[in-house]
Amino acid sequence: MDKELYVRKNWLSAAPELNDREAEEAFAVCVETVKRNMAYFGRSFPAAASVDGIYPKTANDDWTDGFWTGELWLSYEETKDPAFKREALASVADFERRMKERVVVDHHDMGFLFSPSCVAAWRLLKGEEAEEAAVSQARRTALAAADNLMGRFQEKGGFFQAWGTVGDPKEYRLIIDCLLNMPLLFWASEVTGNPVYREKAKRHIRTAMACVVREDYSTYHTYYFDPETGAPVKGITQQGNRNGSIWARGQAWGIYGTTLSYGYFHDPEYERLFDGVTACFMEHLPSDLIPYWDFDFHDGSGEPRDSSAAAIAACGLLEMARCADQEKAELLTSMAAKLMKALTDRCLLREGAPGAGILLHGTYAKRSEENGVHESGVDECNLWGDYFYMEALMRMRKDWERYW
Repeated sequence: MDKELYVRKNWLSAAPELNDREAEEAFAVCVETVKRNMAYFGRSFPAAASVDGIYPKTANDDWTDGFWTGELWLSYEETKDPAFKREALASVADFERRMKERVVVDHHDMGFLFSPSCVAAWRLLKGEEAEEAAVSQARRTALAAADNLMGRFQEKGGFFQAWGTVGDPKEYRLIIDCLLNMPLLFWASEVTGNPVYREKAKRHIRTAMACVVREDYSTYHTYYFDPETGAPVKGITQQGNRNGSIWARGQAWGIYGTTLSYGYFHDPEYERLFDGVTACFMEHLPSDLIPYWDFDFHDGSGEPRDSSAAAIAACGLLEMARCADQEKAELLTSMAAKLMKALTDRCLLREGAPGAGILLHGTYAKRSEENGVHESGVDECNLWGDYFYMEALMRMRKDWERYW
């Protein structure tokens, strides 16, 4: 294996790594933040991104709410404090209500919502007699979410439609994020014995891999298909700087998504794609290792960062390390530790106010001339950044059974 595949810059090779003691201390900070926010939010949810450093209180009605419940489960898994479990199970009950009432579930993000909430509950509590009812509730809710996602599968093209009314020609597309929704379907096949969930997930992954990864291993955010024939049409961005740029968080979804895909199928093609997507991500990092929100921007640009991209990438690196040979696993673990050291030193909020997040310097959506998005959560905390930072710390400290 060519070590230079991932690390071509001298300063990156020499970057410090987060050590075991620092990881323990950082995770303890996260747990204290979750405990403080558990009291602050009560049975409401944090919004997707903070505003002036504090998450607004919202209902369970956004694509990000599962990450808050995931933080509760990670805290419970670490401490065994029943208060975390109590609040996490209250969230699971609210997710069941959300599915029954169909509150903002007409999109593809069922995995982001229900894997770190309901599947996590099932994985952590199954076998506990006292929690049999809760485990049953978590299972049926996650399966309902999986069935909901299955309803978005497009036979013409072989993919799960991301947004909009199913079949709408203007929304006949997938996005790279959806690779993280596929584990919900693999789990559904696991617990029901029904292979159809896995088969549809496999088709989506094959379609996505063929379309969203460019020749240089950078990635498109979203890709359109012809609704009449299913033929690939074009890739564009929804949240990146421009259609041909590398949206940092999308590239990180590519790292984690190719990792998960390789873990399910052990297809050498997916490992090759992982290697390339990862090398592209590392090559475009600035000198302090905190990604700019889009890799069009470099040291000294003054553009906002997206710390969540580094946290997602670290999780993907650590997951692939579990599948790799020893030499490659050590390199991947080292790279993840470098990213986590940078995040911990530069972005971890160690003493926040009630309602504040864990990881500073995230970017939800930055407007550009080409993307036209509604700008929000720029240089703020965001829920997925907080969650994936905690997940990466957990991975560094134990042989962790992922919620995905």
